[in-house]
Amino acid sequence: MSGHSRWAQIKRKKAKTDQQRGKLFTKVIREITVAARSGGGDPKINMRLKAAIEAAKAASMPADNIKRAVQKGTGELPGEMYEEVTYEGYGPGGVAVMVRVVTDNKNRTAHEIRRFFEKHSGNLGQVGCVGWMFERKGVIQVDAERIDEDDLLALALDAGATDMRRVEKVYEITTSPDEMEAVRRALEERKVPVLEAQVSMVPLSTVRAEGKEAQAVLRLVEALEEQDDVQAVYANYDIPDEVIDAVTAA
Repeated sequence: MSGHSRWAQIKRKKAKTDQQRGKLFTKVIREITVAARSGGGDPKINMRLKAAIEAAKAASMPADNIKRAVQKGTGELPGEMYEEVTYEGYGPGGVAVMVRVVTDNKNRTAHEIRRFFEKHSGNLGQVGCVGWMFERKGVIQVDAERIDEDDLLALALDAGATDMRRVEKVYEITTSPDEMEAVRRALEERKVPVLEAQVSMVPLSTVRAEGKEAQAVLRLVEALEEQDDVQAVYANYDIPDEVIDAVTAA
């Protein structure tokens, strides 16, 4: 799964540009609004909202923007009515793909998602066609250059984590979704440099893709991630680092 982590790290660096930051702001604001609508406006008891707000702060979003997004979700301010939808399908080489969106126009979004799959040699399927290939988990990323691996592993396991591995300059700690917040809180109390914490869909197994097929998979994922309504893309590909580097450099 190192390919997924490498891709995510590269995309995070790209998001620092002004154009990409604007797209990121749009996605995070929608996530805050939906999280507040579904679980209330108090991040102390709404863990999804807490994670969204922290993502907003990490992206340097102004506090006023965050506050307004929360108020739109709770109904204190008028705002768009967003709907959450997950699309499932297959990319080139049989790679399973799940796409989580937050949209104010499901028909428009469904048309665009289908078009992306078809354009990049994939197929949009029915709900449930690939969902069984993934498991919902908490994923916490820690700066690997600022803490000893053995010390972090001991802390993470004591706090309730289930696994940890290193991918380049990042340690990835996995937890059950319900334990993620407790593990993160325990790490932060010990001054561990947490970069990101989120609930993700982790594949149970991977599909190896190389050459042009691998490039096509990454082009599909990139196109989906760039769509304004898309909040997250999950896929079970295993792609060599050099292919990821070549695609992102193009």
